[in-house]
Amino acid sequence: MAAANYDEMTLDEVRLALGEALPADAAFDGWTAQAVAATCARVGLDPKIGALAFSEGAIAMIDAWFASIDSAMISACPTEALATRKIRERITHLVETRMALTAPHREALRRAQAILANPLNARHALRLGWRTADAIWRQAGDTATDYNHYTKRAILGSVYAATMLVFVNDESDDQADTKAFLARRIEGVMQFEKLKARLTSPSAVGFSPARLLGRLRYPAR
Repeated sequence: MAAANYDEMTLDEVRLALGEALPADAAFDGWTAQAVAATCARVGLDPKIGALAFSEGAIAMIDAWFASIDSAMISACPTEALATRKIRERITHLVETRMALTAPHREALRRAQAILANPLNARHALRLGWRTADAIWRQAGDTATDYNHYTKRAILGSVYAATMLVFVNDESDDQADTKAFLARRIEGVMQFEKLKARLTSPSAVGFSPARLLGRLRYPAR
């Protein structure tokens, strides 16, 4: 990107633009000021602006990269193209698309995961995972506003995080091992959603967990 293009950008827009370019340098220099300087030199941006954009350090850089991937994922998976798929197929396709977008920068991802795994960064890791899960569910067509909104995102966030830990070290052809892992986890999510729907349906108003457990322990004769 030419340096002149940055002149009309806000600082947030600069972060997003650099976030897309940063992993190529973070793979070698880590998520550091050196990586920012190298990226700025490569894209033709004043390094002082880059330093200002990421004055908060590694988390801000990773945040910008992940945000750029979320944006690219949404662009690559328009809602009209997903509409004919079943919900599990939409979720799977969105996650696999995000994996494909990340694939050229697995070393940068490995370094980012190490930073986010630090207990001091747990809050940031949860926030970024939630944001990605929310983007996936929204693009898949989810419109839940009750507690389902939160449970869906919390569960998918954990599934996505676990999947990416497998993905970063997957040497199988076309990430077959990661895709199989993801398919099993998505199946688990769908089964949970079905169970939750049954337990919260009008016909389940009189459902009693204690009575169910009692029947399991003392079956009718």
